[in-house]
Amino acid sequence: MRIAPSILACDFGRLADEIAAAEMGGADWIHVDVMDGRFVPNLTFGPMLVEAARRATRLTLDVHLMMEEPERYLAGFAQAGADVLTVHQEACPHLHRTLQAIRELGVKAGVALNPGTPVESVRDVVPMLDLLLVMSVNPGFGGQTYIPESTARVRRARALLDAAGSRADIEVDGGVDATNAGELVAAGVTVLVAGSSVYGHPDGPAGGIRALREALRA
Repeated sequence: MRIAPSILACDFGRLADEIAAAEMGGADWIHVDVMDGRFVPNLTFGPMLVEAARRATRLTLDVHLMMEEPERYLAGFAQAGADVLTVHQEACPHLHRTLQAIRELGVKAGVALNPGTPVESVRDVVPMLDLLLVMSVNPGFGGQTYIPESTARVRRARALLDAAGSRADIEVDGGVDATNAGELVAAGVTVLVAGSSVYGHPDGPAGGIRALREALRA
């Protein structure tokens, strides 16, 4: 099980220091939320920030593309240093082709599902997945409250991957904290994305990551 702090919740003016603090605190991956202001009602960052993050860490850069027409930008994010590129099922009319393009760039391929999208909608592309991201909030903003039904969706995702013999990771993103981390991992999650509960913790990122790991041990 890996913890991937989302830098959406960090202080962008101290990006390198914030990433370093998470890494020193025990982070396994760094999660980068890219929003285009069209697919979701928010606008964040592009390949230049991913490049800056790449210079700041050797950890896996997990880049989540919450955007329309992500295929237009895959090469740019790969060249910037992304290790994982995750696109939304809802934004990709030719999902198989998009996943194939990601793999051809030498990057791991992921698909994200919004809370209202059936898990079974990705059944036919499971062989191409390195990661399946189950959104546990409606994407677009950090600091949202976890949707309780997401735990059951994770179980269905785990069953879907297991039935296909897939070793893809299951990631969950949105409202993850010490109160739900244990149930999510028990349901089948292998990567926990946490933003506010890590960067907003009173003891800093190290304290937030420690709280998550203590919850898992409990």
